[in-house]
Amino acid sequence: MKNILYIFALILVVSVSSCEDVVHVDLTTAAPKLVINGSLEWQKGTVGNEQKIKLSTTTGFYDTTIPTVSGALVFVTNSDNVTFNFTEEVPSSGLYLCHDFVPEINKSYVLTVVLNGETYNATETLASVSPITNIVQNNEGGFTGKDIEIKTFFNDPAVANNYYLFKYKTSTNVIPSYEVNDDEFFQGNEFFGYYTDDKMNSGDNLDITIYGVSKRYFEYMNKLILIAQGSGGPFSTPPATVRGNITNQTHPDNYALGYFNVSETDFRNYVIQ
Repeated sequence: MKNILYIFALILVVSVSSCEDVVHVDLTTAAPKLVINGSLEWQKGTVGNEQKIKLSTTTGFYDTTIPTVSGALVFVTNSDNVTFNFTEEVPSSGLYLCHDFVPEINKSYVLTVVLNGETYNATETLASVSPITNIVQNNEGGFTGKDIEIKTFFNDPAVANNYYLFKYKTSTNVIPSYEVNDDEFFQGNEFFGYYTDDKMNSGDNLDITIYGVSKRYFEYMNKLILIAQGSGGPFSTPPATVRGNITNQTHPDNYALGYFNVSETDFRNYVIQ
C-alpha cells in the first residue's frame, strides 16, 4: 500500500511540475479550406429580409485569428427562380449581407458561392417551427438538486416529421449552448427543450431560440454537439471532419466546410427568477 501511495504521489508531483512549462507541439497545418457559415433565420413576427452569410477559411491550431474571405460572388435563388444577392459591404469583413430576402415556409433555396474560379452550391428547404408556449424554471435540478433547470415548451404539429434545434445564450457566458430534438416520440403533442446551468443566478438573462430544421441539418448539428461535448476519451482517435451540405461543383475534392441552413425561428428572453 505504501508503494502505491508513493507512486501516486510521484505522479502527482511530476504532473504539477510539468504544468509549469508550456509544451508547443509542432503540428502539420493542412491547406486552408473555405468555411461557409450560411444560416438564414426568419424570426416569427418579422419580415426576415435582413440576412447574412459569413465566409472564412480554416487556419492553424495555434492561430488566434480567423481569416476572412473577400471578393466572392454570393447569392441565393429560390424555387421560383428569384435571386437574392449578398454583398460584402465592409471590405475585408467576410460578411455578406442581403436586405431584400423573402422567406417562405417549405420553399427551396439554393446557395451559390463563386470564389477563385470555383463554384460552391447547397440546397435547403425553409422549415417551419412551433411557437414557444411556456417557460418553466426549477431551482432544484441537476445531479446535486441545486442547479437551475429551464424547460421551454412548444406544441409539435401532428402528422409531419419535425426536427428542432435549441440555442441557449446566457448573459454570463459568451459561448452559446445547443441542443437538438426530433418528434419521433412526441409527435403531435406538447414537448419541451431542456437546459441546465449550475452557474446561473437570479437576475441573469437567458436567450432561448428554437429553430425548425431539416433532418440532415439535425444530424449535422447532433454530430457537432457530440464533438463539442468531448465524446470519447482524451486519447481517443480524433473525430473525422464533419461535412455539411455544401459541394464544390468545379473541383469536388476541394470541398467547403460549414452548412447552408434556412429556418423559421422563435425567440424568448427569460430572466432567471
